[in-house]
Amino acid sequence: MAPLMPTDATVLVTGAAGGIGGAVAARFLDGGWRVAGVDIRPTSLAHDRVLPILADIADVAQCRAAVQQAVQWAGRLDAVVNSAGVWTEGASADTTEAEFDRVLGVNLKGLYFITSAAIPHLAATSGCVVNLSSDAGLQGNAGAAVYCASKGGVSILTKALALELAPHGVRVNAVCPGDVDSPMLRGQAAVFGGDDRQAYLDRLLAGYPQGARARFVQPAEVAELIWFLCQPAATPITGANLAIDFGLSAGIV
Repeated sequence: MAPLMPTDATVLVTGAAGGIGGAVAARFLDGGWRVAGVDIRPTSLAHDRVLPILADIADVAQCRAAVQQAVQWAGRLDAVVNSAGVWTEGASADTTEAEFDRVLGVNLKGLYFITSAAIPHLAATSGCVVNLSSDAGLQGNAGAAVYCASKGGVSILTKALALELAPHGVRVNAVCPGDVDSPMLRGQAAVFGGDDRQAYLDRLLAGYPQGARARFVQPAEVAELIWFLCQPAATPITGANLAIDFGLSAGIV
């Protein structure tokens, strides 16, 4: 039988005010964990086992301070879920340096330095890291090169960290969702969908192998997979990039 998690188990979740991050925080809270929720915006979770931390993870000093604040509050750190992320799309010939830096700063740099700061604390608890990659971290998406660069980096970084940290008892995995029914997706449609947001969303669904049965992944479904990866039953799993995308990244229909 797998060992039980301690009653004071603590997870740090970035992007905790977002759709996936909020669902992850709620799932761990329901599971009895303490949650340090990091976001640039206030989180809506109010509970004595939740510590809201305002931080811009694109800033390395704020990454380190957020991890330190979480550890000072909880006294330990058992898991890190790097779910903060931003989207962009458009022709690569038109990409600005500011947009490139914004996306890579949150999606890859912030993820890296949150994890970097957490390593000594995770080693002390034989903890784990779960990163949010994407179907765009497993395959190329035309018109989303910058986002693909950030998520492709997350997918390979996950494998590299899993190898590096295995001798310390720390596991590192990534989940790779397709389009998730979240504020981020609705914002994506609002910014890049032109005059018809629904047509934009319909074009995304048209790429799924389910055809007329296609739907978007729900945040709670992603959160459940992340929850499992942080449990003792998942001890053999490390260095994995797990697709949760209705087969979107499996190949050509």
